[in-house]
Amino acid sequence: MSTAQILNSPTIALIGVGLIGGSLGLAFKRLGIGGRIVGISRKETLEEALRLGALDEGVSYEKLPDVIEAADVTFLCTPIHRILELLPKIAKSAKQGAIVTDVGSTKAGIVALAEQIFPSDVHFIGGHPMAGSESRGVQAADPFLFQNAIYVLTPSRGTPQEAVERLMNLVERLGARVAVMDASAHDRIAAAVSHLPQMMAVALMGMVGKLSDENPLFLRMAAGGFRDMTRIASSPYEIWKDICRTNAGPIAAAIDAYIDGLKAVKARIADEALGEDFRFANVTRGIIPRDSKGFLRPLYDVLVVVEDRPGMIAEISVPLAEAGVNIKDIEVLKVREDEGGTLRLAFGTEEEARRAVAILEGKGFVARVR
Repeated sequence: MSTAQILNSPTIALIGVGLIGGSLGLAFKRLGIGGRIVGISRKETLEEALRLGALDEGVSYEKLPDVIEAADVTFLCTPIHRILELLPKIAKSAKQGAIVTDVGSTKAGIVALAEQIFPSDVHFIGGHPMAGSESRGVQAADPFLFQNAIYVLTPSRGTPQEAVERLMNLVERLGARVAVMDASAHDRIAAAVSHLPQMMAVALMGMVGKLSDENPLFLRMAAGGFRDMTRIASSPYEIWKDICRTNAGPIAAAIDAYIDGLKAVKARIADEALGEDFRFANVTRGIIPRDSKGFLRPLYDVLVVVEDRPGMIAEISVPLAEAGVNIKDIEVLKVREDEGGTLRLAFGTEEEARRAVAILEGKGFVARVR
């Protein structure tokens, strides 16, 4: 099969058809990507995935070698420990020129194993779509899950650039934004911006929970800030177990760095110098993109003042669509019931943002580029 055929109509294997695997299947089917989408999972999961239209065919794990032999692209969508277990079987069965990737939240261990066992003519490229849902399982699958999400790719050593570009093209067609980086760099970044916050939430919730045993008012008085900071403490350990085990070193280093930061803040707690910590935090947080589910180039924001009445979203979006201006993201910032509020619209270029302002002002809206 030629590169063009592999790119335009690949046979795609999805190993593990849960939230991520099911969402990949639905997205590929919606976009007409793939000559055939084959899923490997448990019987009841496959039945639901087929009912939802996420797959063309579903088979059991016993038939994994046959599926992998025919696949042009294989996505490993299982928990990390299962990815590590399945990689040797896939390495033995994958055909020449095939791409194998995964969706694990840690990358260094997976890529290191793949580099040891994959033949040079099979291309393993680690992957981590930074998208998810509060719900689990294929019943929560969403064809738009990857829209505007960061999708990290961590190629193995020696992976041809042509293979990386093939996978990048496939992922970008899902609406995701691709970031290519070294596996170890991914794990250090993820430890700081994803795994550390989880540990912080667990520790903070544990501390206040113990204080509440002594005085129930601690939890009764827990308001917005505390709830915001500890929301992710509700995440089940089953999801985090593999992440912690496979990224223990970078997570421990991030915790140590955070402890040092807390100690520095503690030393200035009654000092005017603490104001500089607040200022730095305020400015730095403002740099985080609001328009993506991860970290990458920002979009261009437009703020629109709206009334609180039915049909307002349509009154804004229809004239922009008629003018060919694409809204990349939309967010309700503030709304006072029966009065109005502010919407944030995000656009891909500054030119589109300014065109949007001109169009909306022509319709009587108060709008500005932020």
